[in-house]
Amino acid sequence: MNARSEPAEAGPDAPARPPLVRELLLVAGLFLVYKFGRQLATGHTAEAFRNAHHVWDWERVLRLPDEGTVQSLLLHGDTLVHVANTYYAAVHFPATLAFLVWLYLRRPAHYVWARRVLAAVTGAALVLHLLFPLAPPRMLAATGLIDTARLYGPSVYGPPRTDALSNQFAAMPSLHFGWALMLAVGLIVATRTRWRWLWLLHPLVTLLVVVGTANHYWLDVIAATALLGLALAVLRLPRARPRTRCGLPHRRAEVRRRSSAERPELVGAGR
Repeated sequence: MNARSEPAEAGPDAPARPPLVRELLLVAGLFLVYKFGRQLATGHTAEAFRNAHHVWDWERVLRLPDEGTVQSLLLHGDTLVHVANTYYAAVHFPATLAFLVWLYLRRPAHYVWARRVLAAVTGAALVLHLLFPLAPPRMLAATGLIDTARLYGPSVYGPPRTDALSNQFAAMPSLHFGWALMLAVGLIVATRTRWRWLWLLHPLVTLLVVVGTANHYWLDVIAATALLGLALAVLRLPRARPRTRCGLPHRRAEVRRRSSAERPELVGAGR
């Protein structure tokens, strides 16, 4: 992190950092609610596969790119597909956690904003998971895609019927991509270095990974982007008050007003 990405000196109007214990309890509570909600969405296997066929047909009607094209690129070598599976399994949560911790320590106002946006996107995604259970493309024979994690490893999922830790029929929207895009947006907004735009590589790589490993459809990514865009439009980052140096601009304006009020009128002016 270079000087351009460092925060400005704290002033009297700088936002206070939220209490750490409260934030830990809040984030942990939101995570438990989300996991519990995902478990409520399990058991809709037939509906999830029906919806998967609909999504696959909609993508063909919309002439979206074939997910198989991305997967074929990954399958050029065992190492590449293994790296993609590892990225899917190991980067999602740690990267988001590191993002929030850094904002909490260095950009308190940005942290509160980012936490609210992520909570809103995740809550909306949970509702969509309940209303629209969706089997991922790796489970749908019509796609012709393979489960790269099961064949090449590592995999974070077990057989759907015995997987007690996750709901594998919650493909839409892709929170992998939604969180990755928010991470990039948040760091671009919170820093001033000219290299900050490189953070967009994270959602780009995540996009290729979630599609190439057959964990998500293109429409899952589009839905996540739409939810994030809506959350960002509603939950805007509060603007900091412009700081004045020792109150000089304000004092100078006050002096000018007093001078105008006390200046004697010219006799016969305007006649």
